[in-house]
Amino acid sequence: MGWARSLPLSSAPKAARDWTRSHLATLGWLGSDPDTADAVLLTVSELVTNAHRHARSAAQLVLTWDHECLHVTVHDDSPHLPEPRPASEDALGGRGMFLVDALADTWDTRPCPRGKDVTACFRPHPHVPGPRSRP
Repeated sequence: MGWARSLPLSSAPKAARDWTRSHLATLGWLGSDPDTADAVLLTVSELVTNAHRHARSAAQLVLTWDHECLHVTVHDDSPHLPEPRPASEDALGGRGMFLVDALADTWDTRPCPRGKDVTACFRPHPHVPGPRSRP
């Protein structure tokens, strides 16, 4: 199961969070696993912000649920792969990928012919069911 959305430079990260929140509700995570849902929303915000700010690009946001992991992928037009870097204590930014690393179960980057994909994976806590199958 998956969803995709394009977010132009003129869109705010809030639009990405709101869209993602509606799909997390479909999965049932907002009520049954709010901590993981919050981690997903913060990661979406960071990755979309990075695409807009550092790549100066629209962001393509893709959510894919494979019944084990929610894959959150953001594509942008920059070939430069992100990496966590130390930020000084007084810096206002520079901690986004450290946050993603701390929040996601795993994350990686993949160069593409026209930019890159950054994917973070989130596994729900064992008590959280996936979406119900429809007959």
